[in-house]
Amino acid sequence: MSPATRTLLISCPDRRGIVAAVSQCVLEAGGNILRSDQHTTDPLGGIFFMRLEFLYANAPADDDGFARCFAPVAERFAMDWRLVRTGEPKRMALFVSRLDHCFVDLLWRRQSGELPVKIPLVVSNHPDLEPVAAQYGLPYHYLAIDKTNQPAREAQMLNLLEGEVDFIVLARYMRVLSPQFVERYAGRIINIHHSFLPAFVGASPYERACERGVKVIGATAHYVTEELDAGPIIEQDVVRVNHRDQVADLKLKGRDIERVVLARAVKWHVEDRVLIYGNRTVVFV
Repeated sequence: MSPATRTLLISCPDRRGIVAAVSQCVLEAGGNILRSDQHTTDPLGGIFFMRLEFLYANAPADDDGFARCFAPVAERFAMDWRLVRTGEPKRMALFVSRLDHCFVDLLWRRQSGELPVKIPLVVSNHPDLEPVAAQYGLPYHYLAIDKTNQPAREAQMLNLLEGEVDFIVLARYMRVLSPQFVERYAGRIINIHHSFLPAFVGASPYERACERGVKVIGATAHYVTEELDAGPIIEQDVVRVNHRDQVADLKLKGRDIERVVLARAVKWHVEDRVLIYGNRTVVFV
């Protein structure tokens, strides 16, 4: 056995004694708490969220012992919880179309070690970015899709993904996924929207922003739900623009911020820092 870290994620109705009970359980399981973050929507009857990292000096082969110890605590406080082996790379599928800026940025961050992920495959509705995937030795699946063949194509996608990936990133993938597909990976599809949501949802946000004479443009990374561009938001950021900027200028500035916002969201998801509740998120950073 050797040292190893675990991350415990919890959400439950808020009440007295949660932190003490969780800490005692970690102690009894042989863990040493490294970091603990918590948030409550209301200390009097709200929802409590917790992210706790702890270290095993001598890690067990499996986490069954902790699960047995923690089960009574989870039941007593009506917890939704999961235990993650910290540092184990998650498997990320990338969905792309023709624009490459987010795609290339994520590939670079993965290659540099900034994003500890594995990328089993890339899916695209256009062949344009296959040479980029080839440079990184990634399987590239070109699946042209339209309204007439979407069910069949999505069935192919699901077959490719089955057992191979933990989550999906839409790196400017310009197709709307069906509700059935989204449900299969609920809470595990991250999209980058080239707008500061909830403003300018849907297509052509830069054109619409230019028409309105906005003074800031932004980008929003969010989890995908059945409702277009309305899922739980993970990260957002903005950049200032002015009356001299035309649509092309907005797009150029927007691409920079899209890369950064998407990279942050993916990193936080990979590090298990995001907890979803309803259509909102708690992000422990």
